[in-house]
Amino acid sequence: MSQYSFMDVSGQKFKLVIVSALVALVIVVWFWPPLREGVPMLPMASASTGIHGAYTTNFPHPENPISEGGKWLNGQSDGLDWTNVRTTPGFAFGTELGGKRPEPEKYDDSAALLTGAWGPNQTVQATVHRVNKDDDTTYQEVELRLRSALAPHNSTGYEVMFRCSKSPKAYVQVARWDGILGAFMYLKQAEGSQYGVADGDVVKASMIGKVITVYINGVQVVQTSDYLFTGGNPGIGFYLDGTTGVNSQCGFSSFSATDK
Repeated sequence: MSQYSFMDVSGQKFKLVIVSALVALVIVVWFWPPLREGVPMLPMASASTGIHGAYTTNFPHPENPISEGGKWLNGQSDGLDWTNVRTTPGFAFGTELGGKRPEPEKYDDSAALLTGAWGPNQTVQATVHRVNKDDDTTYQEVELRLRSALAPHNSTGYEVMFRCSKSPKAYVQVARWDGILGAFMYLKQAEGSQYGVADGDVVKASMIGKVITVYINGVQVVQTSDYLFTGGNPGIGFYLDGTTGVNSQCGFSSFSATDK
């Protein structure tokens, strides 16, 4: 097959090529109605606005992992390297092993994300149920997820975590998950009893544009911002480190998410 380029054409031949191309373009535009009417030849790809609406649950069914009719993805079932979220009627909690494990293995948080297309401006809220005692040697958390995604060996998005404690060592933290197990970066941290959660507390987080705002019982506690992830799905998570077998002592009794 012969090959050529514009570098092979010079002088009058070059002018003839340009003029001929312009004439052909005018003819196509004039006689082809879709182009005259401004209709593109191929559909253009664009980011979905993905206005999902509200989703609310009080976890009515016993499931391991949580599914609710295929509405959830899970850390182990879909991400492989993390752990699943489990439910009993009226309660969601993690399945992470816990104990004293090395990095990055100990960062295999239990995670569950809602499926479907969601708009980028997201608000999530959950009610805490806990029966554990304050223990500064145990790190047990409930977590809210924003603009998150799960795939094999890959977890991205934003996590807001609250320690299941009201001791002076309690905390709230905002982190960004960056892909592989153990790859994350803290965006905001605050420590003190006012940042931990008690039984019945309502935790809430929103991401509007680049701004992440966190609330406990309707009171703003921290705010930060990040630019990296512009889309993804909301969800929940749980973390346990320092002990084992207490996953069901702190979790959520209800959850809601919206992108309106």
